[in-house]
Amino acid sequence: MDGRDWKKFLLPYEQAVEELKVKFKTLRGELKSREEYSPIEFVTGRVKKISSVLEKAKRLNVPMDELESGIEDIAGLRIMCQFVEDIERLVELIRSRQDMNVVYEKDYITNKKPSGYRSFHIIIEYPVQTALGMKRILAEVQIRTLAMNFWATIEHSLNYKYKEQLPSDVRVRLSKAAEAAYLLDQEMSSIRGEIVESQKMFEDHANLVTKVLNHIQELYFYHRVREAAQFQLRFNEIWDLDDVWELSDLSSEIEAAITRAKKGDQS
Repeated sequence: MDGRDWKKFLLPYEQAVEELKVKFKTLRGELKSREEYSPIEFVTGRVKKISSVLEKAKRLNVPMDELESGIEDIAGLRIMCQFVEDIERLVELIRSRQDMNVVYEKDYITNKKPSGYRSFHIIIEYPVQTALGMKRILAEVQIRTLAMNFWATIEHSLNYKYKEQLPSDVRVRLSKAAEAAYLLDQEMSSIRGEIVESQKMFEDHANLVTKVLNHIQELYFYHRVREAAQFQLRFNEIWDLDDVWELSDLSSEIEAAITRAKKGDQS
């Protein structure tokens, strides 16, 4: 083993993971704003520990001076989706990006692993601007549904416990669980439209409530205390009735009151 500074070796990978997490979280927000739906549910990331890097290098016979090209997942991102269809959409979005280059893809959804593992992996080349200049590094992006991720997390824990030597009965049960997770994804896809519509209704309602409460506070800012208090009482009544239409009308009335308040301040 060479005497390199491993902490410095991992720095660009840590930077890449943080930048990529921000970029995909930003993409999620932008898609929700533009399309009212995003295929990205949430994003996580990690950098392999040095012990894991060395163990993988030993297993794959990767020389110490070729770690950067021989170990492709030192930097890893995991993106969770609600539906299998979302994975296809997200893969297309990644392929079209100009700030990263797709090296190759591994489709373990169409072609699951013998264990039952399903996920879509993309190896990307990502440029990191370091203090020493630009450095291109490899990173792995795993895209999977929530059901696939639940199964993979359990499998990973069991493999760690049994040191990659799972008992045959555990392998069989894991395989059955993988198929159950796959069937769950298929069932969710069959009612995708209704699920997305209900989620949008919930989100619209939450946004409307936030908007009304913020506008009531804005009236207090303009010293329209009496009006703000009256609107707050009406909001409380509507909230108890859970009437979306009444809430929408109330929002319009408060906006009109704010407009009058602004004009009053200008006169």
